[in-house]
Amino acid sequence: MKKEQKVLIIDNLAAQLKATPDFYVVSIEGLNAEKTSRLRRECFAQNIKLVVVKNTLLKRTLEQAGIEEMKLLFPILEGSTAVMFTEIVNAPAKLIKSFGQVNGKPVLKGALVQECAYIGEDQLENLINIKSREELIGDIAGLILSPAQRLVSAVKAAGSNMAGIVKTLADRE
Repeated sequence: MKKEQKVLIIDNLAAQLKATPDFYVVSIEGLNAEKTSRLRRECFAQNIKLVVVKNTLLKRTLEQAGIEEMKLLFPILEGSTAVMFTEIVNAPAKLIKSFGQVNGKPVLKGALVQECAYIGEDQLENLINIKSREELIGDIAGLILSPAQRLVSAVKAAGSNMAGIVKTLADRE
């Protein structure tokens, strides 16, 4: 591969990394063409960009980015490597688990999610449990609305109790 091609690949990876800073490093070694194609389709359907890349080029891209946590990923850059870029932080973890249960691959090597490095396949469950931005917003909205909902319920309950008492008193006469 010529130096110009390498520079172009590194620049493209750096641009992708800047656009979506959350990414997963996985091994898809051993998947045949049919399963790899199925994995790519599932990634596309879930808005995950899957890129197969040489380890040296990925390492150079991570060095250029200059984020301290990225240096923790250097030891896992061995063998066949693919990178999953995403905006929904737990979507690739869920895909890796579901696709991996059926096909045995991909295998998580590591991830950089929300500026934290996760190294090793044993971190998959932790990554699945990370809440996405939309889930966090929903949780916050629920917490904010909860006191108001309790107040409305209390007012309605008090009103129905008062109506019951008035009706009981009216029936006595």
